[in-house]
Amino acid sequence: MAIRVALIGTGNCGGLALRQLVTDARFDLTGVWVSTDAKVGRDAGELAGLDVVTGVTATNDFDAIIADAPDCAVYCAMGDTRLPDAMADVRKLLAAGINVVGSGLGVLQYPWQVIPDKYIQRVEDAAREGNSTVFMTGVDPGFVTDLLPFALAGTCQKIEQIRTMEIADYASYDGATVMFDVMGFGNEIGDLPLLYQPGVLSVAWGTAIRQLAAGLDIELDEIRDSVEQEPAPEDFDVAVGTIKKGTVAAVRFQIEGIVGGRPVIVVEHVTRLRGDLRPDWAQPAQPGGSYRVEITGEPSYTMDICPTSRNGDHNYAAILAAAGRIVNAIPDVIAAPPGIRTTLDMPLVTGKGLYST
Repeated sequence: MAIRVALIGTGNCGGLALRQLVTDARFDLTGVWVSTDAKVGRDAGELAGLDVVTGVTATNDFDAIIADAPDCAVYCAMGDTRLPDAMADVRKLLAAGINVVGSGLGVLQYPWQVIPDKYIQRVEDAAREGNSTVFMTGVDPGFVTDLLPFALAGTCQKIEQIRTMEIADYASYDGATVMFDVMGFGNEIGDLPLLYQPGVLSVAWGTAIRQLAAGLDIELDEIRDSVEQEPAPEDFDVAVGTIKKGTVAAVRFQIEGIVGGRPVIVVEHVTRLRGDLRPDWAQPAQPGGSYRVEITGEPSYTMDICPTSRNGDHNYAAILAAAGRIVNAIPDVIAAPPGIRTTLDMPLVTGKGLYST
């Protein structure tokens, strides 16, 4: 019997998740929630960019999604800029007995020692009430910062440091909220958006740092973060608009888990809007962008992850990977014990049933 699934949010990740939910025979789509009035009433097939009619039309009525009682909800609504609302949405789904997977609430990837215990407990209480499970994941933070490092670390005899990196050109990324409000591109140098305010990076990527520390049995003394901005040398255009000369056109930030004064777990991001900016910063392993996992130890490793797609560029391929990990985890999330689940306690998703000619 097909698993009944609803989708919450049809943005960059949600739209690609929807494509699989429509075409994958394991799933029966029960509903699609959208935040944009212009999408209300449109067929899920159209929203997914597919030449099919599903008979499932988009709604902005969250309660209607819950009333259909799906087995699972894929939550890809924006959480970065609406954290309290997103947390309330997830609790409401869980309390109604609906399992939740998704990318929209990154703090739940591994919330312990990252957000206050009272907020974690509210989610756990809702999950207990509905006998339901929540699993949040993505790319970075996501499988690049947990699943892949753990796979390599399991072959080592000694580990001194783990570093994960995203090195990407975001010029083609068309999410204006992320580009301007979250990342601060186009801002004056020194005009820091919320993400770069003191301690915020340590929360946003603290899930990745804390989960790696837990899996490696490392007791961290503290988490530190830092950010550098680089100005545009002249006006130039990107997918979301014009970047003016002298405003932010490249950013490098890192979050460090410290033990004895040394960074032992590091997450680093190098994000450019043009490939010629700051050539001294780390360069991608393929044109446009890549991810990297570095382990210093015995043995040491450097692993470059180069997502590609026949339907889009490196940014599209990375988001597609996040959507695939989310959707493919649904059966295991439904089978998992109630509560917040992480990569540390979820079974390995192998891609079973995905072979296609």
